[in-house]
Amino acid sequence: MSVAALAALPGVSTASGVAAEAEHAQLTGRVLPVRPELRRLLPSAGLRRGSTIAVRGSVSLLLALLAEATATGSWAAAVGMPDLGLVAAAELGVEVSRLALVPRPGAEFAAVAGALLDGMDVVAVAARGAAPHEARRLSARARHRGAVLLSLGPWPGAEVELDCVAGRWTGLEGGHGYLRERRVRVQGAGRGAATRPRRADLLLPGSAGAPAAAPEPVLELAREVS
Repeated sequence: MSVAALAALPGVSTASGVAAEAEHAQLTGRVLPVRPELRRLLPSAGLRRGSTIAVRGSVSLLLALLAEATATGSWAAAVGMPDLGLVAAAELGVEVSRLALVPRPGAEFAAVAGALLDGMDVVAVAARGAAPHEARRLSARARHRGAVLLSLGPWPGAEVELDCVAGRWTGLEGGHGYLRERRVRVQGAGRGAATRPRRADLLLPGSAGAPAAAPEPVLELAREVS
């Protein structure tokens, strides 16, 4: 199945004809960039081509990982995520004109994801859509094609696992106002170069929508001063 043919499948939508254009996209290097706040979580300080990265507990984190790559010319797709919205993606910095959506691939999940790995730089998938043997085959295809496979949820054999372990919203004052920021702690682990544990405290989203480094808690600063 060619990438361009995906647009003809029922339930498939694309952003600005991205499926046809992505077939002509050129390789842009072995590591795709991510926002500075996310670099410490990844052993290559970016999305290494051929790798599989599992994200647990946060669709926002997955979208944040796509932001810098799509903004600098890479093409991405999301498979099996019917609730993923383009507005939320854009607020987190994703260049949505370079993002294809395949919200409900059904029984064709593995075939669709595999075809996209042939033509896209980054393919994000819902982990629940693939059986273990299909997951291993898709990771192997990503390695062979030099694409990045991002999984929302645990994925067999993922080189890197990023886990959002806490979250707290701010913005409501005195029982009224608007939720502005969510503070999360992301922990990273994995195999090979990713064995060393990594951690980052982020605002996801930050007050401007895009992720940002979280400031040190006031209590911790007070203890340091004393």
